[in-house]
Amino acid sequence: MHTAKKRKSKQITTWTMIGNLVAQHRAELRLTQVALAELCRVSVDTIASIEQGRRPLQWDLAVQLDKHLQTKRTFQTLAESMPSKDRLPAFVHDFLDYEREALTLLSYETQVVPGQLQTEEYARFLFSCLYPPLDEAERESWVTARMDRQKLLDRKPRPMLHFLLEESILRSRLGDPAMMRNQIRHLRQCMELPFLGLQIMPIELPKHAGLTGPMVLLETPEHDHLVYVEGQLTSYLHEDPDQVSVLQQKYGMLRSQALSVDASARLLDELLGET
Repeated sequence: MHTAKKRKSKQITTWTMIGNLVAQHRAELRLTQVALAELCRVSVDTIASIEQGRRPLQWDLAVQLDKHLQTKRTFQTLAESMPSKDRLPAFVHDFLDYEREALTLLSYETQVVPGQLQTEEYARFLFSCLYPPLDEAERESWVTARMDRQKLLDRKPRPMLHFLLEESILRSRLGDPAMMRNQIRHLRQCMELPFLGLQIMPIELPKHAGLTGPMVLLETPEHDHLVYVEGQLTSYLHEDPDQVSVLQQKYGMLRSQALSVDASARLLDELLGET
């Protein structure tokens, strides 16, 4: 995908520079990736991902790299001093850039309300659930960043947005009931935006096309199509047209299985007791 590759070619990320440094010191000591992985007691994929700038350097591995690459505290210092925004892999930064500029964005969520539609109270609660826990200052920084992503709703020209949410998200007993009620009310208000569609996937659905998890599909201003998939300790930005096409088809099937927009609005009204 030429547009994505062009954007990435302009970005020399912090992790790419760290990866190049690891590869350079490894080569100087005539170590293979396999040999370095064995010394550090990690997988070869871990070393390869770091050298390619695809994986954040964690402090405990930085200690091992300094020991076996004879770099004193070089990598420990780098790991400790990285700004929070640089602790994300390059492709996550790419996705956030694409999201800000997206012509269309389609989001399917299975566990929580999508970030673009979260209230500040709800976002703060979610970040308080992370483990290992964040300290208060870092948590507030993440909340601010989450709210900043919602500028997409005020952007001109308007993006075309569509969201699919599992009904179980709305019926969850997590957190304070008043917080969840405010969140549902916010979703109902968002449905009034003319460029935003929202559908609920009913709990009683006998057949479901989305059991493999959430995803976000978007179209760039250059009309490239991308899909972002996130899981435990990993995330991936799909650019290959064949893979993107499969996930677009899956999203289309999910839309057909979900409640209509009108029925979804009525369900939110019922949850709010406003029928």
